[in-house]
Amino acid sequence: MADSVEASDAVHDRDEHHERSRWPVIGAAGAAALYVGVALVFVSESVPMVPTALGLAVAVAGTVGLVVGLLGWTDEAFLDGYLARGVTDYPTDDANRIKYRATMVVFLATDLATFAAGFVYYFFVRAGTWPPAELPHLLTSLVAVNTLVLLASSVTLHYAHHALHEGERRRFETLLGVTLLAGVLFVAGQAYEYFTFVVEEGFTLTDGVFASAFYGLTGLHGLHVSLGVVLLGLLAVRARRGHFGPERDTAVVTVSLYWHFVDAVWVFLVVVLYVGASV
Repeated sequence: MADSVEASDAVHDRDEHHERSRWPVIGAAGAAALYVGVALVFVSESVPMVPTALGLAVAVAGTVGLVVGLLGWTDEAFLDGYLARGVTDYPTDDANRIKYRATMVVFLATDLATFAAGFVYYFFVRAGTWPPAELPHLLTSLVAVNTLVLLASSVTLHYAHHALHEGERRRFETLLGVTLLAGVLFVAGQAYEYFTFVVEEGFTLTDGVFASAFYGLTGLHGLHVSLGVVLLGLLAVRARRGHFGPERDTAVVTVSLYWHFVDAVWVFLVVVLYVGASV
């Protein structure tokens, strides 16, 4: 009984502290600085008064701020109570579970608006003369493989969650590890694609309006997948420590929602940007 009360107090204390957390603000400021820094780097190519080093410094500082904010928020929201009092996962009651899932859905809705803005820009680009002179060959076997890998990762994550509900912990951990590996492979594949375009074909962000749309949308998605890989890694570490169970899966649910979202966005991106650009 005392342990139950203590765990409840831990959840209550953690929730109150989390609602006035500084970490989301730090992460948001870091993300904003990252975008500003990248923009300054490209502006410096045409405006000599803006040094490239300034843009790089701002981008690096923004990246550090984003990572620190996300890690601090994760620690405060999910890990602190466990390390202090042995609570396995938050939250444990249905009301709090619904709150956390609803919060993730709201976040994804706002994130969808961000991607929609990029696609609107691309559709305006398509309204002009098509195809543009700088259009490279986009539909490659690498894109097909990357798409299959990402779609497969959604399947493995779904069945990992199912295994957790069935009490099959080893199967849950194995499938979660496979999902994490697939995410890493996707990011590596996209990095190689960028290397091919930039180094071998000379197709860069400054090569016209299509290039800005292509790198803007695929880069934004790649950033989301990279964040998802970090989240999956945290789940894998926590799974190895026994944090999850059939009734303790809030973090698994929220990360799954995020991962399925980035997978769906990628399918739409491939259809519109990769396939659509060739039509």
